[in-house]
Amino acid sequence: MGGISNRMKEIKRRRHRRQKLAKFETKLKKATTSEKLVIATKLRKMTTGCDLLIARMGLEERKRG
Repeated sequence: MGGISNRMKEIKRRRHRRQKLAKFETKLKKATTSEKLVIATKLRKMTTGCDLLIARMGLEERKRG
């Protein structure tokens, strides 16, 4: 008997994701445009609900032309 249950794994993933989001939000205050694009791509890879997070943080891609 041992190991970690699936529920605990998911809780651990959620907590870690929340910590990373907090770090990204603090970095956004001083970020340049190119750094904001990098953060947006990292958010897309990190979570499935990235569209809502990107909109909330103001990282939507600007339409050009």
